[in-house]
Amino acid sequence: MAITTQQLMQWKQQGRPIVALTAWDYTSAQLLDKAGVDLILVGDSLAVILGYETTLPITLEEMLHHAKAVRRGVNRALMVVDLPFLTYQESLQQAMHSAGRVLKETGAQAVKLEGGYPAMASTVAQLVQAGIPVMGHVGLTPQSVHQIGLRQQGKTPEAETRILEEAIALEQAGAFSIVLEHIPAQLALQITQKLSIPTIGIGAGPHCDGQVLVTADLLGLSERQPPFAKSYANLRETITQAVQSYAIEVREHKFPYNVET
Repeated sequence: MAITTQQLMQWKQQGRPIVALTAWDYTSAQLLDKAGVDLILVGDSLAVILGYETTLPITLEEMLHHAKAVRRGVNRALMVVDLPFLTYQESLQQAMHSAGRVLKETGAQAVKLEGGYPAMASTVAQLVQAGIPVMGHVGLTPQSVHQIGLRQQGKTPEAETRILEEAIALEQAGAFSIVLEHIPAQLALQITQKLSIPTIGIGAGPHCDGQVLVTADLLGLSERQPPFAKSYANLRETITQAVQSYAIEVREHKFPYNVET
């Protein structure tokens, strides 16, 4: 049975941790879904998979293309798609159009957007009223990289208060869940206890209602590993060794094998 946004909120109440990962194509989505991941995010971290330096250049069309492929691999998990930079910040009409396209064209159940300041909370409220489930994202927001960098957020009392207020505003606007990225664990605990909707942490300590990682980081495929990520495999090394072995066998005429027919 497919997981719903309501089920995530029930799991928070039950104290059942939520498992989330990112996917970028049919194969990755199918593997994650069959492995029992609860929430699959087509994150704008896809930009790195496509060779961009930051998440800023990726377009809505690129996100839609990959999200369609991910959808074909997902049967059980809740699927959420990031709205890329400048596809929802300009106006409510732009946000509605972008989010509507995601749901209509990909079959995803929800969208995610960054920021919780008053204007963004108002946008979330309007999207939710239109029937579009929204996941929020506060703390380190990578689309603001040129403004805040990639360093941990919420380290001063003023920053703590602002992030907490943003999270509360997003819940009041109707967000069904919020990603807390790269903030102190104590602040994440405070937010998690304050909200009735689930928090999904990434570099935010152990007290969130769930955890998300970029799958390329988990698998050891990323060139640069975030300080808060854990690699459960080293596929860069495994793949490199496999390709080198193949190349050696081809050059030494050992592959393909000479099998009599």
